[in-house]
Amino acid sequence: MPRTTTVESPGCPPLRALTCDVLGLVKVIEARKNENTGAAKMVERWGDPDSSKCVLAASILDRESDPIEVISTVNGNLRVQIPSLCETATSLQDDSIMGLHLLEKHTSEPSSRSCMLHVCTRKGYASLESIDVTKSSAEFIRDPSTTTWNISGSGEILLSRVDESEKYALYGGKGVEVNLWDLSNNTKIWVAKSPPKNSLGIFTPTWFTSATFLSKDDHRKFVAGTNSHQVRLYDISSQRRPIMSIEFRETPIKSIAEDFDGHTIYVGNGSGDLGSIDMRTGKLLGCFIGKCSGSLRSIARHPELPVLASCGLDSYLRFWDIHSRQLLSAVFLKQPLTNVFFDSHYRGGEINVGAREPQGVDIVEEVPLCVKRKMSTKEHKGSKKMSTKKSSKKSRVAQH
Repeated sequence: MPRTTTVESPGCPPLRALTCDVLGLVKVIEARKNENTGAAKMVERWGDPDSSKCVLAASILDRESDPIEVISTVNGNLRVQIPSLCETATSLQDDSIMGLHLLEKHTSEPSSRSCMLHVCTRKGYASLESIDVTKSSAEFIRDPSTTTWNISGSGEILLSRVDESEKYALYGGKGVEVNLWDLSNNTKIWVAKSPPKNSLGIFTPTWFTSATFLSKDDHRKFVAGTNSHQVRLYDISSQRRPIMSIEFRETPIKSIAEDFDGHTIYVGNGSGDLGSIDMRTGKLLGCFIGKCSGSLRSIARHPELPVLASCGLDSYLRFWDIHSRQLLSAVFLKQPLTNVFFDSHYRGGEINVGAREPQGVDIVEEVPLCVKRKMSTKEHKGSKKMSTKKSSKKSRVAQH
């Protein structure tokens, strides 16, 4: 048996994160300031487990005064249920929603409970419509002034991103080249061109899995991940083909998140590898220490703290230090996770020791992080000698 040594996590600063999983559950994880360990723990669980209600996409309008969410982060009540955009779809599986975004800058008043919602489906239908979450019921009445357009007549949409200005949207997928749309008039303004064949004459099929805008101030540069474990940098003001292509490990890219410096991205793949890349030089800055056993489906950068969150199919939510790339804390949440978000306005709550556990909350067991270390030959021989000495002593005692 290999010898294992326990590595103590330094703990997290005060933060609050929300996760979604394949059973339709939304869980709230907090790390509070008056805890000595700084370990993150699950404090609430919203919803009932149902495999037919897997959360494929989620969005949060992070406002300090009055947050608006499709699923309320205050009490977990379902606010909006969106029907299919495709009239020919007979079920949600035929045309499931692959991306949605709550538009913050399109709200008329900061205190208004209505907002604009951008939705994209797997078959390539997109819409921009107004929703009202003042009602307590989850019934949704479609606005007759809803704008709907078709992104692509063929292929399968797998990614949808909206830039910081909320004026441009990026789409791509299996058999669909990444393309940029202007949301003000719903027109396609740019579409990528496939890379040329390699030296062996092999053509890489189009299969984009994730994307993000490189900078919040510039919508012209974005990074896209492919199923062929490539990270491509595009600049629509320069050319249609990628200006840089980087291979990351050997499994498909599943999630990409940008940093605030405008040139660093965080990449997660299907085998659980998480790394940071400098897109100015294409150099891999390093990988985050601590192996994840499942595919990483979502990465989130904290708006203020130097903390990165990642989650995936291994049911763990992990918090990392961006500078040292060390693991700060890990929480086992029982179900495979699909999305993670940060609440930037959380400042750390006081813990009521006498308070009881809320009903419906899973009790999370903290699992120590173990690192396998092989025994050296000297230690191995020494252990054998010690065992023989102990056995000889026991035999002598038995004889007496």
